[in-house]
Amino acid sequence: MSRTVRTALSSMLVFCGAAWAQDPVSVYPSKNVVLIDAQAPGGPADLEARLYAKKMSGYFGQNFIIDSKPGAGTTIASAYVARAKPDGYTLQIVTGSFTIFPALYNNLSFDTLKDFAPVSLMSQRTTVLISHPGFPARNFEEYIAYARANPRKINFSALGVGSGAHLGGVWLHGATKTQVTFIHYKGASLQTPDLVAGRVDATFGSALSAFPLIKSGKVRVLAIGNDRRSNLLPGVPTISEYVPGFNYLAWLGFVAPAGTPAAVINKLSEGFARAAREPDVAATLEGEGSIMIGSTPAQFRQFLVTDTERNRKLIQDNAIRLGD
Repeated sequence: MSRTVRTALSSMLVFCGAAWAQDPVSVYPSKNVVLIDAQAPGGPADLEARLYAKKMSGYFGQNFIIDSKPGAGTTIASAYVARAKPDGYTLQIVTGSFTIFPALYNNLSFDTLKDFAPVSLMSQRTTVLISHPGFPARNFEEYIAYARANPRKINFSALGVGSGAHLGGVWLHGATKTQVTFIHYKGASLQTPDLVAGRVDATFGSALSAFPLIKSGKVRVLAIGNDRRSNLLPGVPTISEYVPGFNYLAWLGFVAPAGTPAAVINKLSEGFARAAREPDVAATLEGEGSIMIGSTPAQFRQFLVTDTERNRKLIQDNAIRLGD
């Protein structure tokens, strides 16, 4: 082989090697991206994520596919994603439980703040404090007055120890120095009928699921849980108007395994933020009580840190344990 040919081949190999090294990011995504859902198909997170997945598939020319891995309080999905190859092809749909279970479960195989790379906080959902219409209180002020006059008499329902509604209730009644009795359910299919029938008195719920019940008069809305009033419920005050700093909300975002290239994270974040701003997506979700965000990775990281620290304090200060 002549020196000229050897030189040409050597140059070609160097060029191909450089191109290959850049390929994973420069052509990302070059195959399907899987979005791992920690909840069962058909739930609010699944339905919302499908709106984003459809947009992302159109932007990038590759399918964004949702794969449900429910179980163990959403920790099965998180453990799976934490171990996944950090190449941007496996992401997790995360909700409020992601910042709760680090303080609730012992011996997790992963660290939510170290083993994941935040991509984007997509939305926050309006939450509402609701009661059975026969409950003596007609508004938030009367609710707190009744709770103070009747310690532990209010049966406050939630979907399990450490659930969002449970911690929201712990936060609210701790801040107002009131006491209630928590009644835990395994699913909304059991909880909602009991609230409508008056077998339990009050709970926190999402505006999306509660609005039809409020509209039909089957439940009464007492206040909005997050710190922003909702167009869905004009005239209904927020709890933060009475309890400064109170902000119980539901939310949805995306994370990737730690070590995923920053360029890939930024590319994904920009795509998801674009999806959150799409008029049809925003109209659909805002019509269900969502507040569209589409944050940067840095903004989402700060949100996760703050939310995790607050939930950890609530759980530790109130000695909340699974099985209680």
